[in-house]
Amino acid sequence: MALQHEEHSLHCSYTAEQPGCRSLTEKQQRKMSVHSKDILCIPSERILSAGKILRNAILSGAPHLIRDRKYHLKTYRQCCVGTELVDWQMQQSSCVHSRIQAVGMWQALLEEGVLNHVDQELSFQDKYVFYRFLEDELEDAPVLSEEECKESMEELPDTLLFLSQIGPDAHLRMILRKHPSERTADDLEIINEELLHIKALSHLSTTVKRELAGVLIFESHEKAGTVLFNQGEEGTSWYIVLKGSVNVVIYGKGVVCTLHEGDDFGKLALVNDAPRAASIVLREDNCHFLRVDKEDFNRILRVRLRVCFILCCCRYKIMSGTPEKILEHLLEMMRMDSHFTESDDFVLMHCVFIPNSQLCPVLIYHAEALQGSEQEKKDYTLNNKRRVIHLVMQWAAVHGESLQHEEVSLDFLEVSLLLKQLYKYLLIVCLSAVLFKVYCCDHTYTTIRVPVAASVREVIGAVGDKLGSVDDLLLVNLSSAGGESHSSYLIPLPEQEGPSTGTLATFELMSSKDVAYHMTSYDWELFHCVHELELISHTYGMQCVMKTTVNLDLFLRRFNEIQFWVITEMCLCSQLSKRVQLLKKFIKIAAHCKEYKNLNAFFAVIMGLSNPAVSRLAQTWEKLPSKFKKFYREFENLMDPSRNHRAYRLTVAKLEPPIIPFMPLLIKDMTFTHEGNKTFIDNLVNFEKMRMIANTVKIVRHCRSQPFSKLHTIISHQRKQHTDVLI
Repeated sequence: MALQHEEHSLHCSYTAEQPGCRSLTEKQQRKMSVHSKDILCIPSERILSAGKILRNAILSGAPHLIRDRKYHLKTYRQCCVGTELVDWQMQQSSCVHSRIQAVGMWQALLEEGVLNHVDQELSFQDKYVFYRFLEDELEDAPVLSEEECKESMEELPDTLLFLSQIGPDAHLRMILRKHPSERTADDLEIINEELLHIKALSHLSTTVKRELAGVLIFESHEKAGTVLFNQGEEGTSWYIVLKGSVNVVIYGKGVVCTLHEGDDFGKLALVNDAPRAASIVLREDNCHFLRVDKEDFNRILRVRLRVCFILCCCRYKIMSGTPEKILEHLLEMMRMDSHFTESDDFVLMHCVFIPNSQLCPVLIYHAEALQGSEQEKKDYTLNNKRRVIHLVMQWAAVHGESLQHEEVSLDFLEVSLLLKQLYKYLLIVCLSAVLFKVYCCDHTYTTIRVPVAASVREVIGAVGDKLGSVDDLLLVNLSSAGGESHSSYLIPLPEQEGPSTGTLATFELMSSKDVAYHMTSYDWELFHCVHELELISHTYGMQCVMKTTVNLDLFLRRFNEIQFWVITEMCLCSQLSKRVQLLKKFIKIAAHCKEYKNLNAFFAVIMGLSNPAVSRLAQTWEKLPSKFKKFYREFENLMDPSRNHRAYRLTVAKLEPPIIPFMPLLIKDMTFTHEGNKTFIDNLVNFEKMRMIANTVKIVRHCRSQPFSKLHTIISHQRKQHTDVLI
């Protein structure tokens, strides 16, 4: 069985030598000079285009902002002032809500050299400071044509929306580039908020993270293949990957693993005062890191990590092993007075690599002692039985009723009484009669009542009794994979045609808050019925654990129902004024769903409004009040998929349960983890993969850890029912 220590780490670096800093060797100075080149030599095409559009828009609407300026008897040609740029940007779009946000948007341009400080400083400041666009650096700057002016004004809203999405990251990098002594209280708060979501720091307390926020330094490297440090060198820093990935290389073995965003490295050498155990090489271009220098590391973390090293078995985690050895290790490490998450991961994921029929004998084996004196056997058996029982209790709690369908599990748990009750229950179900429709070729149907376990012959007989004849009756299961050759011959039934008129007349009588509440109440019932094992079965295939994933399928289908309901209502509304009212109502419903922490319905409504069938209704969107346009843009920003849906993940991390999460994203996370990692490596279970999938499942568990309180909401609605404005 392979174990891997958490030899990852946090990373910070000075971008330039500051007054009062300790003296550096020549090698370190050369290294820092490389790290200080934070402006990209060649800006990206998207940023270059954004800078050009902003410059043209300024020249078109406010040309006085770009002009020659004098300061201290020196003339700076074709410059803008930082405060004026921020003022202008806030006037152009409702998606810019604060001056801090605007600073981050301008910083994104400055980082790539599209906007430059006249003294080549790397931070954009909301002050009387001069900046110059890249095109104005040329002696013969191009003259703006009327056509370019018109195009820039048309593209300005989309450009500002794009910059508002990348601005927060640029603002964070700007703060991290500052010397720690220059950071304000607001700067430290922004850094600390980012640290809350870095997995390498998840085991540290809030106090430690706040201390780290004051010493972290930003470091970036442009080229893949750059060596951050070599095996055998003295450890001087602890690193965290903020963007990109690195390879861990060991002499004679080559690349042993790859670390990605959120991983850390370099910690073990500092804790043990030992040389670097491996070399770190950049795997891709434009990688960003955080760094903590050795002095700050020793002051803040070393004592804590040494204690953790002793008490937590050096924070070793199972990476791979045979199922039997993994179970043996978990039982040895289990402490009855603590929450041991590794055993929880095993219980949740064991069905992937060891079925219950094999697990039960192994658990019995570990509960018995085979060697030693009678007293030793007695003590060993007592301790091990306690651990096994603790694990079995976890196992039964997670798998629940699914264990009743396996004879091995029932024999192991010794619940023959439950087995008898199960048979009695199944007998009732099989004899129960149900009503269902049987369709004929002419699209008529007949309704029959037959037992659940009825055979085909019994169904045909019941239909024949209804129709008056049983001759030439054939029961057919008709299905289609959507191919044109089949779908062209299928005539939809009237109830399958869909509505021809909207429900606005009824819909406008209900308040947006009431609609959002009832949507959330129903969504919570569906979400609460989804079993954790259904997520695993959906990822690995239904044959793995649960025989069905019907609850999960219903909940996923609910997302599509809401999304297409929004699209249908908008497209069936023929009057422009009514359509504007309907658009406002859906935006308010989305806002209330977000208020109720129903993010699944929130995303469904917003994605419905973002559908091309709705977004192309130009006149409707033009007449939408600016207040609602602002709300809608905010909601769209929350849906931004960049950096693995970072905006959404940060929002969810701040919420307290109960929460209805955006389920398609959780499914995507599990699918990517499953398809991107092998389940078995060299005939050993890849337990790290099991842990990653289990962590995603635990997000669902956390979201449901508190009940959805309907009573409080109903009472508050009754108090306000006469004062709510129906929109």
